[in-house]
Amino acid sequence: MTTTSPATGVTADGAAGHFPAGTVEPAYVLTDALGTDPAAVFAGIDDDDRAYWDRARGFVQDEVLPVINGYWERGDYPVHLLRRLGELDLLRDGVAVDGFPPMSRMAAGLVNMEISRGDGSVATMIAVQGGLALRSIAECGSAGQKERWLPAVAAGKEFAAFALTEPTHGSDAVALESTATGTAGGFLLNGEKKWIGNGSVGGVSVVWARGEDGQVHGYLVPQDSPGYSATKIEGKLALRAIWQAHIRLENVFVPQENVLPGARTFKDTARVLLATRLGVAWSAVGHATACYETAVQYAKQRVQFGRPLAASQIVQERLARMLSELATMQLMVVQMTRLDEAGALTPEQASLAKYTCTRIARGIASNARDLLGGNGILLENRVARHLADIEAIHTYEGTETMQALIIGRGITGISAFA
Repeated sequence: MTTTSPATGVTADGAAGHFPAGTVEPAYVLTDALGTDPAAVFAGIDDDDRAYWDRARGFVQDEVLPVINGYWERGDYPVHLLRRLGELDLLRDGVAVDGFPPMSRMAAGLVNMEISRGDGSVATMIAVQGGLALRSIAECGSAGQKERWLPAVAAGKEFAAFALTEPTHGSDAVALESTATGTAGGFLLNGEKKWIGNGSVGGVSVVWARGEDGQVHGYLVPQDSPGYSATKIEGKLALRAIWQAHIRLENVFVPQENVLPGARTFKDTARVLLATRLGVAWSAVGHATACYETAVQYAKQRVQFGRPLAASQIVQERLARMLSELATMQLMVVQMTRLDEAGALTPEQASLAKYTCTRIARGIASNARDLLGGNGILLENRVARHLADIEAIHTYEGTETMQALIIGRGITGISAFA
């Protein structure tokens, strides 16, 4: 007589048997875009901005979500997606480039949000290449430098990095110690940089170093320059599908024509950073949207105690809480972006947006992870990847503590920076 184990569905003689009802888990569909907009804050988006948003959504659904888990798990860099961002004109972060159509700050924010809804590593490609490197050249470069680099970097035909942070200078980047020493025909750069996205993939790095005048200046450094060496940082638990590099600069020669003429002090560096801070807030909205929408879809499909999770009062309360928090984030970034477009956004307001949105996104991601139970730690179910990546955006472009000090200075009129 042959018997079948209820636990395994395998007969005693080793042959495949009948699986008892309920032991086979269904395939969940969790990546649909639900268009979540509880306060209708996006209802008035104009057609040009919406076209960018729609193009970003199509890219996420058709090209990012089908492949990103594999790249993220392997710690591999899908550089073809960076090139596609350029081909689709989604890489500029609102920077004006000759030959490209206008891209408003609102459009840039919507793109950041939508790409982050797909994946944080891909969104960081925009933050690094468009928000930081491209903007540095656009705001501080000469006419010749702009002509050479802006179209190629915007189109994703050239890779670009922003090399500011150092191993011993993160939040206090103003105290950076990399040096630029004058020599015949240019400068010699020496020092180290850390956490530099795109710093090891070829292309050009915008390197910030202290000149002999004591001020911070910007330099365009091709990554194949003698003395420039970059090592991919291993062991990351977030943003695993983009490579950050540890860079060593050993007597790297930079010709005079590669010096950014508009980068004369750290204030010019800070101006670039300020312009990208609001983009991080938009990115947090995208991550939070992904977590919320995944939780909604899972709650409707996951059956426990004979009914969907969504039929439980406590689950509905948790979803309502997440939606309330998400609406708060959406309202904040849209209003701050309107101020930015009017030229009225203050540093304190930009910091408030980043501070608020990354904090709330962490809470939404944690709530969604818990709602999914054990399935919440699986990459295929999406939330765990966003939960990890939110930890990175919570830190980069200024930690929570640094944003709080900027906000606190605005509240009190007293600087508490050490």
